[in-house]
Amino acid sequence: MLEILPSGETLGATVKGADLSQALSEADFGAVLRALGRYGVLRFPAQSLSPASHKAFASRFGSLEVNVAGMYQDAEHPEIMFLSNIVENGKPIGLADAGQDWHTDMSYSATIALANVLFAIKVPRDAAGRALGATRFANMHAAYDDLPQQLKERLADATAVHDFNKFWEMMRQKGSSRPALTEEQRRKKPPVSHPVFLTHPISGRKVLYANPGYTVRIEGMPQSESDETLSFLFAHQLKPQYLYEHSWSEGDLMMWDNIGTLHTAIADYGPQQPRLMQRCQVMADRVFARPLAGAA
Repeated sequence: MLEILPSGETLGATVKGADLSQALSEADFGAVLRALGRYGVLRFPAQSLSPASHKAFASRFGSLEVNVAGMYQDAEHPEIMFLSNIVENGKPIGLADAGQDWHTDMSYSATIALANVLFAIKVPRDAAGRALGATRFANMHAAYDDLPQQLKERLADATAVHDFNKFWEMMRQKGSSRPALTEEQRRKKPPVSHPVFLTHPISGRKVLYANPGYTVRIEGMPQSESDETLSFLFAHQLKPQYLYEHSWSEGDLMMWDNIGTLHTAIADYGPQQPRLMQRCQVMADRVFARPLAGAA
Protein backbone atom coordinates (compact mmCIF):
# COMPACT_ATOMS: atom_id res chain seq x y z
CA MET A 1 0.00 0.00 0.00
CA LEU A 2 1.32 3.43 -0.93
CA GLU A 3 1.52 6.10 1.76
CA ILE A 4 1.54 9.70 0.55
CA LEU A 5 2.89 12.15 3.12
CA PRO A 6 2.44 15.86 2.26
CA SER A 7 5.34 18.18 3.06
CA GLY A 8 3.01 20.75 4.62
CA GLU A 9 4.54 23.42 2.35
CA THR A 10 3.22 24.97 -0.85
CA LEU A 11 4.41 21.91 -2.81
CA GLY A 12 5.77 18.45 -2.16
CA ALA A 13 4.91 15.00 -0.83
CA THR A 14 6.85 11.81 -0.09
CA VAL A 15 5.51 8.54 -1.49
CA LYS A 16 6.39 5.53 0.66
CA GLY A 17 5.81 1.87 -0.03
CA ALA A 18 6.71 1.96 -3.74
CA ASP A 19 9.43 -0.12 -5.41
CA LEU A 20 9.64 1.57 -8.78
CA SER A 21 11.80 -1.18 -10.25
CA GLN A 22 8.53 -3.13 -10.34
CA ALA A 23 5.37 -2.11 -12.19
CA LEU A 24 2.81 -0.16 -10.15
CA SER A 25 -0.68 -1.59 -9.85
CA GLU A 26 -3.41 0.35 -11.64
CA ALA A 27 -4.67 1.63 -8.29
CA ASP A 28 -1.22 2.82 -7.23
CA PHE A 29 -0.58 4.38 -10.64
CA GLY A 30 -3.82 6.37 -10.33
CA ALA A 31 -2.91 7.46 -6.80
CA VAL A 32 0.49 8.72 -7.96
CA LEU A 33 -1.00 10.62 -10.89
CA ARG A 34 -3.58 12.33 -8.67
CA ALA A 35 -0.90 13.16 -6.09
CA LEU A 36 1.24 14.69 -8.82
CA GLY A 37 -1.59 17.09 -9.69
CA ARG A 38 -2.28 17.87 -6.05
CA TYR A 39 1.24 18.24 -4.61
CA GLY A 40 3.27 19.09 -7.72
CA VAL A 41 6.51 17.47 -6.52
CA LEU A 42 6.73 13.81 -5.43
CA ARG A 43 9.69 12.11 -3.75
CA PHE A 44 10.11 8.34 -3.92
CA PRO A 45 12.99 7.56 -1.52
CA ALA A 46 15.40 4.61 -1.48
CA GLN A 47 14.94 3.50 -5.08
CA SER A 48 17.31 1.37 -7.16
CA LEU A 49 16.68 1.90 -10.86
CA SER A 50 18.44 0.84 -14.02
CA PRO A 51 17.87 2.97 -17.11
CA ALA A 52 15.41 0.30 -18.33
CA SER A 53 13.33 0.28 -15.12
CA HIS A 54 13.44 4.09 -14.89
CA LYS A 55 12.14 4.31 -18.45
CA ALA A 56 9.45 1.68 -17.77
CA PHE A 57 8.12 3.64 -14.77
CA ALA A 58 8.11 6.99 -16.56
CA SER A 59 6.49 5.65 -19.73
CA ARG A 60 3.33 4.69 -17.81
CA PHE A 61 2.48 8.41 -17.63
CA GLY A 62 3.00 9.45 -21.25
CA SER A 63 5.28 9.35 -24.25
CA LEU A 64 8.95 10.00 -23.47
CA GLU A 65 11.01 12.74 -25.08
CA VAL A 66 14.41 12.19 -26.68
CA ASN A 67 16.34 15.41 -26.07
CA VAL A 68 16.96 17.42 -29.22
CA ALA A 69 20.58 18.15 -28.22
CA GLY A 70 21.35 14.43 -28.70
CA MET A 71 23.98 14.36 -25.95
CA TYR A 72 24.66 12.14 -22.93
CA GLN A 73 21.95 9.61 -23.64
CA ASP A 74 21.89 5.97 -22.58
CA ALA A 75 23.05 3.83 -25.50
CA GLU A 76 20.10 1.41 -25.27
CA HIS A 77 17.50 3.84 -23.96
CA PRO A 78 17.99 7.29 -25.54
CA GLU A 79 14.98 8.59 -23.57
CA ILE A 80 17.32 8.47 -20.54
CA MET A 81 19.67 11.46 -20.33
CA PHE A 82 22.51 11.76 -17.83
CA LEU A 83 23.18 14.96 -15.88
CA SER A 84 26.62 15.03 -14.29
CA ASN A 85 29.77 17.02 -13.58
CA ILE A 86 31.91 13.85 -13.68
CA VAL A 87 34.66 13.63 -16.30
CA GLU A 88 36.02 10.21 -17.28
CA ASN A 89 38.99 9.75 -19.64
CA GLY A 90 38.88 13.46 -20.36
CA LYS A 91 35.23 13.47 -21.40
CA PRO A 92 32.11 14.53 -19.45
CA ILE A 93 29.64 11.71 -18.87
CA GLY A 94 26.62 13.99 -18.58
CA LEU A 95 25.33 17.52 -19.04
CA ALA A 96 26.99 19.45 -16.22
CA ASP A 97 24.83 22.57 -16.04
CA ALA A 98 21.31 21.34 -16.73
CA GLY A 99 18.47 23.44 -15.40
CA GLN A 100 20.46 26.14 -13.63
CA ASP A 101 17.85 28.87 -13.90
CA TRP A 102 14.07 29.07 -13.52
CA HIS A 103 12.15 27.28 -16.25
CA THR A 104 9.48 24.72 -17.13
CA ASP A 105 10.74 21.71 -19.06
CA MET A 106 9.44 21.32 -22.59
CA SER A 107 7.33 24.49 -22.67
CA TYR A 108 9.21 25.07 -25.94
CA SER A 109 7.57 21.97 -27.47
CA ALA A 110 4.24 21.85 -29.32
CA THR A 111 3.32 18.94 -27.03
CA ILE A 112 4.27 20.12 -23.56
CA ALA A 113 5.66 17.97 -20.75
CA LEU A 114 3.65 16.43 -17.96
CA ALA A 115 6.56 15.53 -15.69
CA ASN A 116 10.29 15.34 -15.18
CA VAL A 117 11.37 12.04 -13.60
CA LEU A 118 14.88 12.45 -12.14
CA PHE A 119 16.81 9.74 -10.27
CA ALA A 120 19.76 10.54 -7.98
CA ILE A 121 22.71 8.18 -8.33
CA LYS A 122 25.40 10.44 -6.82
CA VAL A 123 24.63 13.55 -4.77
CA PRO A 124 27.37 16.18 -4.23
CA ARG A 125 28.24 16.83 -0.58
CA ASP A 126 30.33 19.30 1.37
CA ALA A 127 33.12 18.41 3.80
CA ALA A 128 30.58 17.88 6.58
CA GLY A 129 28.54 15.47 4.45
CA ARG A 130 25.66 17.86 3.80
CA ALA A 131 23.91 17.41 0.47
CA LEU A 132 24.46 20.10 -2.15
CA GLY A 133 22.77 20.68 -5.50
CA ALA A 134 19.22 21.14 -4.24
CA THR A 135 16.32 21.72 -6.61
CA ARG A 136 13.86 24.57 -6.01
CA PHE A 137 10.29 24.62 -7.27
CA ALA A 138 7.59 27.28 -7.63
CA ASN A 139 3.83 26.66 -7.39
CA MET A 140 2.00 27.92 -10.49
CA HIS A 141 -1.47 27.04 -9.17
CA ALA A 142 -0.91 29.45 -6.28
CA ALA A 143 0.79 32.03 -8.51
CA TYR A 144 -2.24 32.13 -10.81
CA ASP A 145 -4.70 32.32 -7.91
CA ASP A 146 -2.97 35.41 -6.50
CA LEU A 147 -2.73 37.41 -9.73
CA PRO A 148 -4.70 40.67 -9.84
CA GLN A 149 -8.17 40.02 -11.23
CA GLN A 150 -7.73 42.72 -13.87
CA LEU A 151 -4.64 40.95 -15.20
CA LYS A 152 -6.41 37.58 -15.20
CA GLU A 153 -9.13 39.10 -17.36
CA ARG A 154 -6.69 40.88 -19.68
CA LEU A 155 -4.67 37.69 -20.29
CA ALA A 156 -7.57 35.23 -20.19
CA ASP A 157 -7.21 34.32 -23.87
CA ALA A 158 -3.60 35.38 -24.40
CA THR A 159 -0.90 33.14 -25.83
CA ALA A 160 2.86 33.40 -25.42
CA VAL A 161 5.80 32.25 -27.52
CA HIS A 162 8.31 29.81 -26.01
CA ASP A 163 11.75 29.27 -27.57
CA PHE A 164 14.20 26.45 -26.71
CA ASN A 165 17.14 28.58 -27.80
CA LYS A 166 16.46 31.26 -25.16
CA PHE A 167 17.57 29.09 -22.24
CA TRP A 168 20.34 27.39 -24.22
CA GLU A 169 21.92 30.72 -25.17
CA MET A 170 21.38 32.14 -21.68
CA MET A 171 23.50 29.30 -20.28
CA ARG A 172 26.20 29.89 -22.92
CA GLN A 173 26.31 33.58 -21.98
CA LYS A 174 26.88 32.53 -18.36
CA GLY A 175 29.97 30.56 -19.42
CA SER A 176 28.54 27.12 -20.19
CA SER A 177 30.68 24.90 -22.41
CA ARG A 178 27.62 23.63 -24.27
CA PRO A 179 27.96 24.35 -28.01
CA ALA A 180 25.58 26.62 -29.88
CA LEU A 181 22.62 24.80 -31.39
CA THR A 182 23.04 23.86 -35.01
CA GLU A 183 20.59 24.99 -37.65
CA GLU A 184 19.29 21.42 -37.81
CA GLN A 185 18.66 21.41 -34.04
CA ARG A 186 16.91 24.79 -34.28
CA ARG A 187 14.67 23.47 -37.06
CA LYS A 188 13.71 20.51 -34.86
CA LYS A 189 12.63 22.85 -32.05
CA PRO A 190 11.12 26.02 -33.59
CA PRO A 191 9.37 28.52 -31.30
CA VAL A 192 5.83 27.52 -30.30
CA SER A 193 2.80 29.22 -28.72
CA HIS A 194 0.85 28.20 -25.61
CA PRO A 195 -1.89 29.88 -23.54
CA VAL A 196 -0.55 32.05 -20.74
CA PHE A 197 -3.11 30.38 -18.48
CA LEU A 198 -3.71 26.64 -18.81
CA THR A 199 -6.36 24.47 -17.18
CA HIS A 200 -4.44 21.72 -15.44
CA PRO A 201 -5.62 18.32 -16.72
CA ILE A 202 -5.37 16.68 -13.28
CA SER A 203 -6.39 19.40 -10.81
CA GLY A 204 -8.86 21.14 -13.13
CA ARG A 205 -7.54 24.49 -11.85
CA LYS A 206 -5.87 27.31 -13.75
CA VAL A 207 -2.09 27.62 -13.72
CA LEU A 208 0.25 30.37 -14.88
CA TYR A 209 2.08 28.80 -17.82
CA ALA A 210 4.94 31.19 -18.57
CA ASN A 211 8.52 30.97 -17.38
CA PRO A 212 11.76 33.01 -17.49
CA GLY A 213 13.69 30.21 -19.20
CA TYR A 214 11.73 29.86 -22.42
CA THR A 215 8.92 32.43 -22.70
CA VAL A 216 9.94 35.27 -25.02
CA ARG A 217 6.82 37.33 -25.76
CA ILE A 218 3.05 37.57 -25.41
CA GLU A 219 1.40 37.49 -28.80
CA GLY A 220 -0.76 40.37 -29.99
CA MET A 221 0.92 42.93 -27.71
CA PRO A 222 3.39 45.66 -28.58
CA GLN A 223 6.89 44.49 -27.65
CA SER A 224 7.23 47.00 -24.81
CA GLU A 225 3.90 45.95 -23.26
CA SER A 226 4.81 42.27 -23.64
CA ASP A 227 8.20 42.82 -21.98
CA GLU A 228 6.61 44.73 -19.10
CA THR A 229 3.89 42.11 -18.58
CA LEU A 230 6.33 39.19 -18.68
CA SER A 231 8.65 40.95 -16.23
CA PHE A 232 5.72 41.31 -13.83
CA LEU A 233 4.70 37.67 -14.25
CA PHE A 234 8.25 36.36 -13.78
CA ALA A 235 8.73 38.40 -10.59
CA HIS A 236 5.30 37.41 -9.27
CA GLN A 237 5.69 33.67 -9.79
CA LEU A 238 8.95 33.56 -7.80
CA LYS A 239 7.65 35.17 -4.63
CA PRO A 240 8.86 33.32 -1.50
CA GLN A 241 5.39 32.02 -0.60
CA TYR A 242 5.30 29.93 -3.80
CA LEU A 243 8.73 28.29 -3.37
CA TYR A 244 9.68 24.81 -2.18
CA GLU A 245 13.18 23.27 -1.99
CA HIS A 246 14.18 19.62 -2.15
CA SER A 247 17.52 18.44 -0.72
CA TRP A 248 18.58 15.27 -2.51
CA SER A 249 19.67 11.89 -1.14
CA GLU A 250 21.10 9.04 -3.17
CA GLY A 251 18.27 6.80 -4.31
CA ASP A 252 15.69 9.61 -4.46
CA LEU A 253 13.47 9.53 -7.49
CA MET A 254 11.80 12.89 -7.89
CA MET A 255 8.80 13.34 -10.16
CA TRP A 256 7.50 16.83 -10.65
CA ASP A 257 4.63 18.38 -12.54
CA ASN A 258 5.89 20.51 -15.41
CA ILE A 259 2.48 22.06 -16.01
CA GLY A 260 1.91 23.36 -12.50
CA THR A 261 5.48 24.17 -11.36
CA LEU A 262 8.69 25.91 -12.34
CA HIS A 263 12.08 24.67 -11.13
CA THR A 264 15.77 25.52 -10.97
CA ALA A 265 18.89 23.54 -10.04
CA ILE A 266 21.17 25.07 -7.39
CA ALA A 267 24.80 24.91 -8.56
CA ASP A 268 26.51 25.24 -5.16
CA TYR A 269 29.02 22.40 -5.67
CA GLY A 270 32.34 22.09 -7.46
CA PRO A 271 33.98 19.64 -9.86
CA GLN A 272 35.41 17.60 -6.97
CA GLN A 273 31.91 17.03 -5.55
CA PRO A 274 30.46 14.45 -7.97
CA ARG A 275 26.86 14.57 -9.10
CA LEU A 276 25.15 12.00 -11.31
CA MET A 277 21.45 11.94 -12.18
CA GLN A 278 19.46 10.11 -14.82
CA ARG A 279 16.42 11.80 -16.29
CA CYS A 280 13.27 11.04 -18.28
CA GLN A 281 10.87 13.65 -19.63
CA VAL A 282 7.22 12.56 -19.78
CA MET A 283 5.10 14.34 -22.36
CA ALA A 284 1.53 15.48 -21.63
CA ASP A 285 -0.03 13.71 -24.62
CA ARG A 286 -2.00 11.10 -22.65
CA VAL A 287 -3.06 13.25 -19.71
CA PHE A 288 -4.62 15.89 -21.96
CA ALA A 289 -6.29 13.18 -24.05
CA ARG A 290 -7.84 11.70 -20.89
CA PRO A 291 -7.83 14.50 -18.29
CA LEU A 292 -8.50 13.73 -14.63
CA ALA A 293 -9.72 17.27 -13.90
CA GLY A 294 -11.39 17.37 -10.52
CA ALA A 295 -9.98 14.01 -9.39
CA ALA A 296 -7.10 15.42 -7.37
